[in-house]
Amino acid sequence: MIESKIIGAKYYRSDRDFQKEDFRSPRDSEGHGTHVASIAAGNLVSKASVKGIGLGTARGGLPSARIAVYKVCWYFGCDDADILAAFDDAIADGVDIISISIGGYSDNYFIDAIAIGAFHAMRNGILTSTPAGNRGPYLATLSSFAPWSLSVAASTIDRKFYTKVRLGNNKIYEGISINTFDLKNETYPIIYGGDAPNKTEEYDSSLSRYCYEDSLDKNLVKGKIVLCDVENYGVGQLLAGAIGTVMQGRRPSSGAFAFPLPAAYLSLEDGGDIYLYINSTRSPTATILKTDNRKDPFAPYIAEFSSRGPNPAAHNILKPDLAAPGVDILAAWSPISPISPILDVSFDKRAFSYNIMSGTSMSCPHGSGVAAYIKSFHPTWSPAAIKSALMTTAVPMSPEESSGAEFAYGAGNINPHKSANPGLIYDIDALDYIAFLCGQGYSTKLLQAVTGDSSSCPKGTDGKVFDLNYPSFALSTPSSNSISHVFNRTVTNVGTSTSTYKAILSTPPGLSIKVNPSVLSFTCLKQKLSFTLTIEGTIDKQITSASLIWDDGTFQVRSPIVVYEAF
Repeated sequence: MIESKIIGAKYYRSDRDFQKEDFRSPRDSEGHGTHVASIAAGNLVSKASVKGIGLGTARGGLPSARIAVYKVCWYFGCDDADILAAFDDAIADGVDIISISIGGYSDNYFIDAIAIGAFHAMRNGILTSTPAGNRGPYLATLSSFAPWSLSVAASTIDRKFYTKVRLGNNKIYEGISINTFDLKNETYPIIYGGDAPNKTEEYDSSLSRYCYEDSLDKNLVKGKIVLCDVENYGVGQLLAGAIGTVMQGRRPSSGAFAFPLPAAYLSLEDGGDIYLYINSTRSPTATILKTDNRKDPFAPYIAEFSSRGPNPAAHNILKPDLAAPGVDILAAWSPISPISPILDVSFDKRAFSYNIMSGTSMSCPHGSGVAAYIKSFHPTWSPAAIKSALMTTAVPMSPEESSGAEFAYGAGNINPHKSANPGLIYDIDALDYIAFLCGQGYSTKLLQAVTGDSSSCPKGTDGKVFDLNYPSFALSTPSSNSISHVFNRTVTNVGTSTSTYKAILSTPPGLSIKVNPSVLSFTCLKQKLSFTLTIEGTIDKQITSASLIWDDGTFQVRSPIVVYEAF
């Protein structure tokens, strides 16, 4: 047990606009901050669970780390002024890693407070870990894409939670939820929401079928399980007096959460079967069982909700950078906050110290914890060096199981065991990023909006967009065009003092990829050697994947290569 796990805590509310739900202190009233902090650096706790669900030992990415808390989010959101003030204080306080599980959307670094704050952190030797976003599975939906930050997508773990619904005819259907309620196998009448409209408030079946608040007739629903035609938070059903709810809709690929009453979310097909059962018997009944779990043999794959690339601001910088666990993650929770996604404790009075949540908010602190782990071995490494170690040691993932290929998972799934000893690193300093921004066409005036100083664009930066020393390669090309492009990269030896690396290329049909030189021989640690990677040919699909591995027999330093049709 590490004493003084939380070594400091501050809160920020520049406009002083507090709501009754807000605590005017760093205390977490919502649970999200506690959850992500414990994922990054929580101590080991045995027998952790959500009322028996997910029972096991909980631990953060780096349990020996200490946490400084900077609270910037409130009932009505997170203000840019507060985010930037918190970044300034964290930098001044000398933190090692910044983990910020806050989303947003902008296609411009200069109006993105997190990108600006992360740039200042980078200049002070601090890596910022950010969530990729929760707007997947569509392409070009990233909320985090600044090249100086770590952008983390959400992958699944090998444990999957499910909740069974058993009908009066003994047929059983599996749904998704985190259901801590125990109905003790007792059956209850089940009714379709569309058959119980609240006519006194002028609702009809076209609205009550969705079980919106006030849309259900309490006299018809009270004490029953109600079937609804959409997933919601369950508040409408609870207020109408339902004992439980079954919701049907397009089945999500991953992710379960708690509701304020017994609940399960089923596929349209299973929901349709339940609807037919309700209408085929005089007294339909059902029960909802407590959530159970089993092994997911297909894991890891990228969650459907996880945002995909390509990078909206720099088409030739691959984002996200990598993936980390972000689905059905059990972690600490603030007991004063309901475990269901509603803030009013009058709807959900359960007080638990753990909760199970899904989102790139959860994958982000996994990246933060492993980054802190690397930093503990290499305290002088730059943020880019740490990010390079994370990316080049990541485990490759399958495009067949994760739509969007590298735009879903970047370099692959995070690998804590290998990340602290990557062999080679691709390093980048602040001047490189400045040249990159200038190469994108930003003026000196706009550049200074990010840097906050008198930085100016040096001459000859036109090629710096492609030649930013990133540990991955992305090339956007017009459809059907013949491709011919050269990337310049430099690697630094951090493995063994004397080593010889050979380039191993995975090249798809239609493309020719060459590395020059194809052998890198190092004679000492920290030695830098440069190479070029040339891509030629054509592509016949939207996204074409390849890879480069530098292999010396001990270390395999892998970089993904993506060639794709310009949007």
